Amino acid sequence: MNDDNNNKISVVINTYNAQLYLQQVLDTVKEFDEIVVCDMESTDSTVDIALRNGCKVVTFPKGNHRCAEPARTFAIQSASNPWVLTVDADELVTPQLREYLYDIIKKPDCPAGLYIPRKNYFMGRFIRAGYPDYILRFFKREGTVWPPYVHTMPVVQGRVDRIPAKRKELALIHLDEESVGARVKKLNEYSTDAAERRRNRNYGVMTLLTKPAFHFIKYYIFKGGFRDGKPALIRAMINAFYQVMVVSKVIEENMKQNKK
Repeated sequence: MNDDNNNKISVVINTYNAQLYLQQVLDTVKEFDEIVVCDMESTDSTVDIALRNGCKVVTFPKGNHRCAEPARTFAIQSASNPWVLTVDADELVTPQLREYLYDIIKKPDCPAGLYIPRKNYFMGRFIRAGYPDYILRFFKREGTVWPPYVHTMPVVQGRVDRIPAKRKELALIHLDEESVGARVKKLNEYSTDAAERRRNRNYGVMTLLTKPAFHFIKYYIFKGGFRDGKPALIRAMINAFYQVMVVSKVIEENMKQNKK
């Protein structure tokens, strides 16, 4: 805990049916000044776990939302401290990262936000492809807003820096989904959201063929996925299939509109 109010950090976790890894996540952030769990009306034991761990729990109505981003700004503003570390319910924070963040906010030239490297795990294995997978997760609470669309980053008022990728001990540990099936189910929801934002695109057969192929080659070849065995190959194929889903849904919607 930190006695100086200006140097206090709140951890913000957005959740929906996140019981699988939540206790592990909370164990890694318990030394921060505050933990805020913003729950989207979970039907499992997510809220019970959060309350047992002394978290501040706030609720954001799920409605028809398919991702956490619409609730991000609300969650951030529910924090009590000037600094916020946003962590997903399947991401672990190392002790070294916690110490680094408390040290940096004491410096007079501290940036308003920090991109943090992330280590992705899939099917129980660390996937080197794509590391450091930078995500903007640490920032000043005041003035920060998060666009309500899937896979967006917060908009921070002020200078934003990056933690050096070579500092691997400072990376967030992303445990990812519990199974391939769970990941595909979530990508179906995400692709619907992405397709809605791209519904005015004039996608055709060439896009349907080239976009998935490009993403597969980018991940598996250029980002080095081939080094990580079967899990990375499966992940590359799932990434490509996600693009198939997005483009197909845009084409489907455009065909419906043309019939009207």
